[in-house]
Amino acid sequence: MSKKNASSIAENRRARHDYDVEERFEAGLALEGWEVKSLRAGRASIAEAHGLVRNGEVWLIGANISPLPSASSHVRTEPDRTRKLLLHAREIAHLTGAVERRGYTLVPLRVYWKRGNAKLELGLAKGRKLHDKRQVAKKQDWERQKARILREKG
Repeated sequence: MSKKNASSIAENRRARHDYDVEERFEAGLALEGWEVKSLRAGRASIAEAHGLVRNGEVWLIGANISPLPSASSHVRTEPDRTRKLLLHAREIAHLTGAVERRGYTLVPLRVYWKRGNAKLELGLAKGRKLHDKRQVAKKQDWERQKARILREKG
């Protein structure tokens, strides 16, 4: 699946700036019916979200799925509720070890559709310091200039 896919619902662009993502995992989302309808309408935000490993389960905290105005009146909607992430036991064990022992952070990178199911791309990342962010920006700028120079010569 390509990164610039039309089935993408929400993306966390800030994560690429603030973190060095070392591994990526695909997790399913345990959702309620109104949340699926809202995701189909593109009403999701994962910019403030993060992952948490607790009691052998992985949870998504801080993701906002705002309800549609046509949501049923008898359903109590919570846009910022904690949602369970569905991963294999082996992946959960790996994430637990990395987060608890090695100081990694679980960062949601994007939410997308895959065969009709909502999936979350979860990154195992280390936070960048300010000087690291500057180095990365300088390197990206140089790569851009280099590409521009090569285009002009060729």
